Amino acid sequence: MRKVFQTRTFAKNKKKLLKKQVSELDNVVLKILGDPEIGEQKKGDLQSVYVYKCKITKKLFLVAYLFDDDTLTLLTVGSHENFIRDLKKQIANT
Repeated sequence: MRKVFQTRTFAKNKKKLLKKQVSELDNVVLKILGDPEIGEQKKGDLQSVYVYKCKITKKLFLVAYLFDDDTLTLLTVGSHENFIRDLKKQIANT
């Protein structure tokens, strides 16, 4: 069983969502936990990052995460706008 961690950025973005959206996001996280390779592996300087596209309350959201045999680390969640740019900034700051 993998342990799930969330970054401060993920927690902050999740907090901005409505209750119904949080519930749907939790289901998405469980889906990712069941099959971490469900997301698309990024290329270049983000090659260790996977991004899963999902609909939450009929809007497209992206969930960025890292995983290995023991852990799933949720990096960020948000809409498509500026998602990769913000993700690159976040990775650079860690």
